[in-house]
Amino acid sequence: KRLLGNQHPRVATSLDNLAQLYGNQGNITNALEFQERGLKVEEHNLAYNLSGGFERQKREYIATISATTNGVISLHLNSALNNPKAANLALTTILRRKGRILDVLTNNLQILRQRVNDNDSALLIDQLSDNYNQLASLIYNRPEKFPLEEYRKQIAELEQKTKNLEDKLSRRSAEFRNLSQPVELADIQKLIPADAALVEIVSYEPSNPKAKPDQRFGKPHYAAYVLTSTGEPRAIDLGEAEKIEQNLKSFRDSLADSNTPTKQVKQSARGVDKLVMQPIRKLLGNKRKILISPDRALNLIPFEALVDENNRYLVENYSFTYLSSGRDLLRLQNQSAHKQPAVIMADPFFNKPGEVVAVKPNQPNNTRSVDLSKINFPPLPNTRKEAESIAGILKVNPFLGSKASEPTIKQLQSPEILHIATHGFFESSPKKPEYQDTYRDNPLLLSGLVLSGYKNRQGGGNEDGILSALETTALNLTGTKLAVFSACDTALGKDITGEGIYSFRRALVIAGSESQVISLWQVADDSTKDLMVAYYQKVLGQNGKKQGRSEALRQVQLEMLRGNRGDEYQHPYYWAAFIPSGDWRAMGSTLARE
Repeated sequence: KRLLGNQHPRVATSLDNLAQLYGNQGNITNALEFQERGLKVEEHNLAYNLSGGFERQKREYIATISATTNGVISLHLNSALNNPKAANLALTTILRRKGRILDVLTNNLQILRQRVNDNDSALLIDQLSDNYNQLASLIYNRPEKFPLEEYRKQIAELEQKTKNLEDKLSRRSAEFRNLSQPVELADIQKLIPADAALVEIVSYEPSNPKAKPDQRFGKPHYAAYVLTSTGEPRAIDLGEAEKIEQNLKSFRDSLADSNTPTKQVKQSARGVDKLVMQPIRKLLGNKRKILISPDRALNLIPFEALVDENNRYLVENYSFTYLSSGRDLLRLQNQSAHKQPAVIMADPFFNKPGEVVAVKPNQPNNTRSVDLSKINFPPLPNTRKEAESIAGILKVNPFLGSKASEPTIKQLQSPEILHIATHGFFESSPKKPEYQDTYRDNPLLLSGLVLSGYKNRQGGGNEDGILSALETTALNLTGTKLAVFSACDTALGKDITGEGIYSFRRALVIAGSESQVISLWQVADDSTKDLMVAYYQKVLGQNGKKQGRSEALRQVQLEMLRGNRGDEYQHPYYWAAFIPSGDWRAMGSTLARE
């Protein structure tokens, strides 16, 4: 401290080393004291380093402090499980770091958008939006006869301009706020409803201070922390991530195929539940409303479709709402007014006749997925019926056919609801290796929705008929109460540990929407229409009192599971594909604990 100053990163390293030393000696009191002091220095530096730079720089910086995240969780779970201070320190660290970049990006844009008389900030946002549009168009709509080297050079120049703009936006927003105060556990706890529990799942590498330096960290594990409105946090190590993720894959595969026998689905669901939710249930007590923040591959499953020891789907006893981090509860307090009525968009005109894709026997005739390498892909007649029904409930005119376009979406200003029903995609293995660096910097380019004019593109234009998740981040959805992307794979994306899935969900949060409904696999056109119409009837209280945005979806899922909407929809392939995230309350609610 005397040589470098109180907040120097090497001071934090020294404090952490002392914590490890005391931990080795079994002196937990001193270990926690020095660990807490080191973490405070790192938090101070993290806040400053996230206030500038482009997104990949932020990701790379936060990775440099992952060892102390692993260390504080390890000390608690492996050496001081029943120590309340250790539990509080570990969960506080998780809440301060998990999904932190998402929080920073979202807050930056909201701060600047709210400064209506700040022309410089508005210009910066417009320039960044235009750069995102150009970058997405170059990736998805390469101009014909454009030499490859010139093409790559143009992309590289555009990427550098985008990074510079992201840096300017970060610094500009920092001018209008004090560096954020560190999140405290009590701030989160008071926002948890009395009948609910926050379940924070985290991936960490168990550390052993006594091991050789190159063997200090073990294989990744999952751990779960449970926090309710009163009392101390409780936690459990769920075991090796590799074992859990092997079970997750077979579970996802069984869910995503309606031909999988229900008995087989339930067996697979039970296997995952034994490893993940059954241990967590022991910490929940009588709580049935679960605010869950998964990590890594656990972001890709619907917890509703897990099966308990009584052979019942969890949706039958629990209501789930998905969060990026428990810190989301702080942002959800800050609600803004919407500026225009609901926007319902569906059945885009692709400008070429569609064709019915080959499907397996007894499979749905159509799914809302698309392979961009195909010349043609099928129209989705039920998206039009879906949009017309929902628009009728909302008493607005839907945007259909040629009106379901990129330009229409990009000029929106905080609609109350945004609902888009069309083809969606996520390219898990990009077919163009020359774009690997671009995708690494901008993983949100891997997800998109197909809109009007896609098959009538003219090379070089900014509007290519694809709304990428990256472009979605630049939409103005501040004050949008509900965003529903009724398409395939809209919850899928690149997994970045600690930051969650880079999917449309992330993009919609950054854009400002309060709650999101998105899909985990390729969904059927007909059943999705029925699910969505029923969902809006419940959310908007068409047949009675408005239901919460998460509970409304759960009630539709239960009706489908029980055969109330047709026996053909009882398979979880149909009812479990969509998940609710963000604000779970009824639209218009302002009570923190409703």
